Amino acid sequence: MINFPIDNLKNQDSGNFFLMAGPCAIEGEEIALRIAEKIVSITDKLNIPYIFKGSYRKANRSKGNSFTGIGDEKALKILEKVSKTFGVPTVTDIHESDEAAMAAAYVDVLQIPAFLCRQTDLLVAAAKTGKVVNVKKGQFLSAGSMKFAVEKIIEAGNNKVILTDRGNTFGYQDLIVDYRGLPEMQSFGVPVVMDCTHSLQQPNQSSGVTGGKPQLIETIAKAAIAVGADGLFIETHPDPANAKSDGANMLHLTLLEDLLVKLIKIRQAVI
Repeated sequence: MINFPIDNLKNQDSGNFFLMAGPCAIEGEEIALRIAEKIVSITDKLNIPYIFKGSYRKANRSKGNSFTGIGDEKALKILEKVSKTFGVPTVTDIHESDEAAMAAAYVDVLQIPAFLCRQTDLLVAAAKTGKVVNVKKGQFLSAGSMKFAVEKIIEAGNNKVILTDRGNTFGYQDLIVDYRGLPEMQSFGVPVVMDCTHSLQQPNQSSGVTGGKPQLIETIAKAAIAVGADGLFIETHPDPANAKSDGANMLHLTLLEDLLVKLIKIRQAVI
């Protein structure tokens, strides 16, 4: 579980894993609020601590003409509205040091993308905002090497750190999850999350659009809870086929509740 305070994070005494979930990117106010409302209703019913996820900008795209966002301030204000409307914390990615303070004015958790997890200036800038910092483990790194990211943030004066696994590069166009990494990263004294959707990406496709295996989301999530993950990260959308970003590996929103019910049962069996 999370061992430091996050404003508006409900159900922390339930004994359940926590959930970071939402669309890959903020596409607009109406759909963000619709997704948030559905997930909040599910997590409240199941007593799951919930953080709404949405990227205000997508800086890492395969092609130059891929969707990157609706405008930074517009998207960040939508994240703020989600938080105020439903009383839940929010998380979004930042990509450069000068984005940290800007995003921190609107959200509760700053997320460091996997490809940027070694960027010292970015980690330090995020740390200095005082916000929770969620660092995604690079696909190219071992779990053990993530202790240095944790150290950088703590040495900058912030002990509110989360680490998220999102698989390891396996050849040029696939990823594989090594579940030994979850307890290893937990040994650093921080909560550890399993990203159940990005770990199923198939990057570097010749089409320039990342593929995925969403039919295995349940498999990844079940295994993560079985080995003791503190939280799960799941991108979800009511129409993944038409999502503006990462639709190939997102969970259909209608499938989320049934999956979470199964995962709670696993959690109860292993704790």
